Amino acid sequence: MKILHVIGTLDATTGGPPVVAACLAAAQQRLGNRAEIACCPPPNGPEAEASLISRIPGADQLSIHHVPDSSGLDRFMGRAAEAALTPLIEASDIVHLHGMWEAVLAAAVRIARRLGKPYVIAPHGMLDPWSLGQGRLKKKLAIKLWYARLWRGASFFHLLNADEARLIQPLKLARRTEIIPNGVFLEEIEPLPEPCGFRADHRELGNDPYILFLSRLHFKKGLDYLAGAFAKVAAKHDRVRLVVAGPDDGALEGFENQVRDAGLSGRVHVVGPIYGRQKYEALVDAACFCLPSRQEGFSIAITEALACGTPVVISTACHFPEVAQAKAGHVVPLEIDRIAQSLLDLLGDESKRRQMSQNATELIHRRYTWPKIAEQTLEAYRTVVDTDATGPAV
Repeated sequence: MKILHVIGTLDATTGGPPVVAACLAAAQQRLGNRAEIACCPPPNGPEAEASLISRIPGADQLSIHHVPDSSGLDRFMGRAAEAALTPLIEASDIVHLHGMWEAVLAAAVRIARRLGKPYVIAPHGMLDPWSLGQGRLKKKLAIKLWYARLWRGASFFHLLNADEARLIQPLKLARRTEIIPNGVFLEEIEPLPEPCGFRADHRELGNDPYILFLSRLHFKKGLDYLAGAFAKVAAKHDRVRLVVAGPDDGALEGFENQVRDAGLSGRVHVVGPIYGRQKYEALVDAACFCLPSRQEGFSIAITEALACGTPVVISTACHFPEVAQAKAGHVVPLEIDRIAQSLLDLLGDESKRRQMSQNATELIHRRYTWPKIAEQTLEAYRTVVDTDATGPAV
């Protein structure tokens, strides 16, 4: 099967969808399919794309096609991209779109409809009420005037979790949905790094236990909740530290101000972005991972933490109830006291952490690897392509 994945750009600093698109395409190609990617050149330069691709097993074998990204009204309409996209879509069996609002995606839908090609839309949480609330009037108008007609022609919506399926129902955009989560490449993680590798590079941590936050430093990731919760944890645990890793996306200054006002600057370590083995070293050495996000589609960082056997404390807005069901961590409301109590619970019980660690790795091996995810998408594609080959065009 020949699959064309379309996304705005392949730049990991913009969030999860570029990583997901590249990982899924690489996994599909490893299963004997032809997977290609069409995207606009990354605004941060070719190094941003190369850095992303180099970190994903098999992604260097993908064909990546750059399409024009214009400005002004033409950028909104995506007209400049159509000439480059048309032959790519015409040669594909199915088109998989990642995201919602980029003009290149709208252009891909128009072409697919014109050519009678089936297309799949993966919103990546962008139709969650919280996400739609950011720039609400602009998005509401865009959906009503433009996007709804395009989206309703999708063969199915690729959703990441049951909550996402429930939350988009009022929009009445999807005639069919498939719930297929994100995953990890186990070969990228296993064998796990030896303990203390991250500590060796950050000697200021000593032997103290630390909580790890690993994500973009953005408002929606809940760093303000984490700062408040850590202040309560630190008041009851005199050795615990907090490590914050990830690129700043507007929330760093406010977070550092909170930490300073709480008198905890000496126990909070902001280390910037970390990738590859250094990321897994940080997870292996951490007492637990914490992501008190306001909204997630399906966090790859949580999945990587679980794959490393690191218990997690996450918010219900991460939409990952399977963590609690598998007893691999705590899923709590977005409340400072509840987050703090869950962190203290893990820090204070070594045997519980060990059991949660085992549960976490078992959960990932059983359900959340990219080869398993790729096969699920391929099975969903087959039902669409087979139907399209024997019946009316989708």
